[in-house]
Amino acid sequence: MFEDLSTRLESAFRSVTGQARLSDINVAETVREIRRALLDADVNYEVARSITAAVKEKALGQGVFASVTPGQQFTKIVYDELVRVLGEEKEEITFSQVPPTVILIAGLQGSGKTTFSAKLANMLREQGKSPMLAAADVYRPAAVDQLKTLGGQIGVPVYSIEEKDAVRVAKEAVSEAKKNARDVLIIDTAGRMHVDERMMDEVAQIKKALNPSEILFVVDSMTGQDAVNTAREFNKQINFDGVVLTKLDGDTRGGAAISIRTVVDKPIKFMSTGEGMDSISPFYPDRMAQRILGMGDVVSLVEKAQQQYDEVQARKLQSKISSNTFNLEDFYGQLQQIKKMGSMRDLVGMIPGMSKQLGDAEIDDDAMKPVEAIINSMTIEERRKPELINGSRRKRIAQGSGTTVREVNDLLKQFTQMKKMMKTMTKMNKMGRAMEGLKNLTGQRGIH
Repeated sequence: MFEDLSTRLESAFRSVTGQARLSDINVAETVREIRRALLDADVNYEVARSITAAVKEKALGQGVFASVTPGQQFTKIVYDELVRVLGEEKEEITFSQVPPTVILIAGLQGSGKTTFSAKLANMLREQGKSPMLAAADVYRPAAVDQLKTLGGQIGVPVYSIEEKDAVRVAKEAVSEAKKNARDVLIIDTAGRMHVDERMMDEVAQIKKALNPSEILFVVDSMTGQDAVNTAREFNKQINFDGVVLTKLDGDTRGGAAISIRTVVDKPIKFMSTGEGMDSISPFYPDRMAQRILGMGDVVSLVEKAQQQYDEVQARKLQSKISSNTFNLEDFYGQLQQIKKMGSMRDLVGMIPGMSKQLGDAEIDDDAMKPVEAIINSMTIEERRKPELINGSRRKRIAQGSGTTVREVNDLLKQFTQMKKMMKTMTKMNKMGRAMEGLKNLTGQRGIH
C-alpha cells in the first residue's frame, strides 16, 4: 500500500537527514521533493500545494530540539500535516435512534459497492448488530445474485424483487427490516461506468424516499484523481456523509486517499484491502499517515491478530510447544488463522520497515497453497506424528498434493527445524522467568 509514495518521501527527507539544523536551503529542497512526490502519487494539485506550504511554514518556524535530529523533526512535521489532511480523527457511522438504521451505498460500477455492502454487513454482525441487505442494483447482470451469494456466506438476509424498480426495493426493504427486527439496512444501489443523470436521479429518489441515516460513497482508490473528481460530482448531487476507499492493497501511489477528504470535505470512514469478507476496517488518519511514511501500523496488526485470537486455543498451543508435541495439524491450523487476518502484502505493510526491506519483491498470497496441499494429502495419523512419514509415504503424499517428493522433504525438514527453534525459545523464556523470580526473591530478602 502506497509503496511508491513512501519511497519517494523517504528519499525527500535525505536533504535534512544528517544536517546539524533546519535551514532555508535544506527545507526548501526537501519541500520541493515532497511536492514532486505528492504530484507523482496523483495527489490533487491544490492539496499537494497546501501540504507543502504548511510543512515549510512549520519547519522554518521552529528550532531543532537537542534530542531530535532534523530528519526526525521534519518527518514529524510531515506526519502531522498528513494526519490533518486525512481527517485527524476516526469517523463513526451515524446510527438511528429508531431502527432500522438505513445505510445507502453509492458509487460507480466496478468500484466494489456490492462487495463492500456485504463486508460492512459482516462487520456490523460481528459487532452485535442484526443487519439486512437490499439489492437495489437492478440493472447490472447478476448483481442481485452476487449480493445473495455474499449474504449467504456471512449469514445475512438479502431483500430483492423481480421488477427493475430500485426505489420500490428500498422502500419494501425498510418494511421487511422492521418486520424481522433487523436494526441495520444496507442498500446496494446501481452504478454506471461514468456519472450520468439517470443514476444520480435514482439515488436521489431513494434518498428522498428513505431519508437514510448514512450515505457512503465507494471509490476505487487505484483510479487516483478520477476517484476524487467522481466523488466531487456525487457530493454535489447527493451530499453523502462519508467515503469508502476500496482496493487499497493494490494502490502504490495514494493520491485518492490523500486528496479526497480535502476536495469534498467529507470523512473517509472505511477502507477495504481485499476480497475476503473480513478485509474491511475503519479509517484511522493517524495510522494511515504512519503507513505512508513507512512507519508501519502495529496497532492495526495487533487488532487483526486479536480478532483471530482464542485464549483457550492459545493456551493449548503453548502447552503443545512446551511439551514438544506441536504437530503438522497444529501448524495447519495456525496457517488458517493467519490467512483470516488479510493479504500477506497488507500484513507486511503494517510491520515498521518491512515494506522498505522487501522493496518490489512480490508477496504471493498463494505461496502457502503447496504447503496446505501437502498437509491435506497426509492422513490424520501422519499429521499428528510426522516421524511416521517414510519414503513410500512421501511419494504418496507428493502424488496426492501435485507436488514433488523434494517439496515434501523440504516441508518436513523446515517443520522439524521450526519445532527445535520453538522449543529452544520456550526454554529461554522459562529460564528468563526463573531468573526474574530469583531476582525478585533475593531482592525481597535483602540479599545483594
